Amino acid sequence: MKKQFNRMRQLANQTVGRAEKTEVLSEDLLQVEKRLELVKQVSHSTHKKLSACLQGQQGVDVDKKSKKHPLTTLAQCMVDGAAVLGDESLLGKMLKLCGETQDKLAQELILFELTTERDVIEPLYDLAEVEIPNIQKQRKYLAKLVLDMDSARTRFYQSTKSSGLSSNLQPTGAKADHLREEMEEAANRMEICRDQLSADMYSFVAKEIDYASYFQALIEVQAEYHRKSLELLQSVLPQIKAHQETWVEKPCYGKPLEEHLALSGRDIAFPIEACVTMLLECGMQEEGLFRIAPSASKLKKLKASLDCGVLDVQEYSADPHAIAGALKSYLRELPEPLMTFELYNNWIQASNIQDQDRRLQALLNACEKLPPSNNNNFKYLIKFLSKLTEYQDVNKMTPGNIAIVLGPNLLWTHNEGNITEMMTTVSLQIVGIIEPIIQHADWFFPGEIEFNVTGNYGSPVHTNHNANYSSMPSPDMDQMDRRQTDQSRRPLSVATDNMMLEFYKKDGYDPPAGSLSRRHPGDPNSLQKHTADYLHNQSQRPASDLGLRLNE
Repeated sequence: MKKQFNRMRQLANQTVGRAEKTEVLSEDLLQVEKRLELVKQVSHSTHKKLSACLQGQQGVDVDKKSKKHPLTTLAQCMVDGAAVLGDESLLGKMLKLCGETQDKLAQELILFELTTERDVIEPLYDLAEVEIPNIQKQRKYLAKLVLDMDSARTRFYQSTKSSGLSSNLQPTGAKADHLREEMEEAANRMEICRDQLSADMYSFVAKEIDYASYFQALIEVQAEYHRKSLELLQSVLPQIKAHQETWVEKPCYGKPLEEHLALSGRDIAFPIEACVTMLLECGMQEEGLFRIAPSASKLKKLKASLDCGVLDVQEYSADPHAIAGALKSYLRELPEPLMTFELYNNWIQASNIQDQDRRLQALLNACEKLPPSNNNNFKYLIKFLSKLTEYQDVNKMTPGNIAIVLGPNLLWTHNEGNITEMMTTVSLQIVGIIEPIIQHADWFFPGEIEFNVTGNYGSPVHTNHNANYSSMPSPDMDQMDRRQTDQSRRPLSVATDNMMLEFYKKDGYDPPAGSLSRRHPGDPNSLQKHTADYLHNQSQRPASDLGLRLNE
């Protein structure tokens, strides 16, 4: 009871007389004491967050960590999937290669995590949970010893006062000696603890560079892990790309022309050649080709088969409209039109020239500015469309009709306006571009062309069939000489009035009687006016009646 009473009296003295408590630490050590708590908090939170970043289980050996590591299980899943699909499929090859790569990455990651645990996480834990708490525990013990020392001193001085002696005289007797010994012993214990605590605090300050090296080690370990991982990925990427490039089934719809040609090793886009060669066999005499809409399901199936390079010619030979629709869709789904965005203004400016000779020359100049891949495919397509007009008496597709339904799929602008404006103004200009090029295909692109480029079909060879153009210059003639020689020989526009009239009437548009027949053969204004009227008329019709419109 006496000891408990003395302890309570000590605590009361500490509480009531706090301002009189003896401070035994220097100002520098008091600042270190505050820093200890801050370092402890930072080290604890960093240790916690860094441990959460590790994917594997901590504190286990390499084998157990490898078996349960997420990246290892992913690698095993990929390898198993590759075995199911087989090496014959591209997906199977990719899964096998990627699975092996993921397994190697997992081993590198496990090594990284083990090194991080050893060099960073564990030292941070010791700092936050062992070293600093030990110093703080010692600091609390020193505070207790200071309290004991102050209490012993107080009791001794009180004994002096009660004996009536002056402060300069020392009390005598057994009790006084006992109090003096108690005071001196408390002071000695306090000094020993203070010296030990001061040494530990100064050591903490001196070792801050060691503590900072933990984070340097973390960056070095991460750098080594990422360097090895990068080397591993860079070594496997060429193999992955090689599998991709050698795989024959490459999508083509919606892909840039240059990319498709480079991947497939072709000069003519696969959908263009496949559709053209099939149409040459089964669709040249089909009425309304490119104009009549095909079955949506049939078109979707044909596009999908062209996209994966599998094509049943016999199946689609009975449906030339589906083939024509697939060709139009390919042209329209190109990210950039076949006649290019860059030359859009050149084409439009050429179509606005009134003089026939100058207009044809301007169109020729634009053709010659096309990139080689675009030029080859545009030439191939125009030659085919020109051949299609040989059967216009049967298929009703004159150059003008073809230009109306196919032109917007060959050229468009970046920012198309509303549908009415596009159909009446822009599409009218495009018609004025495509129609003369089809009419004079052999002047724009002299020489014969083999449509069956890859030898998969038996299509005929294109020959010069332009009856309105005689004395065609030799295709071997120099380009500049060919231009100068034929300045006076260029044909006038040969829009077929009767066929245009029939085309208009077929869609319910009837131009004023005799208006087409009265225009001058070389004057394009009348044709353009009625074509504009026709296009505007179509834009006003309900969507249900537009089964076959410009962008079919």
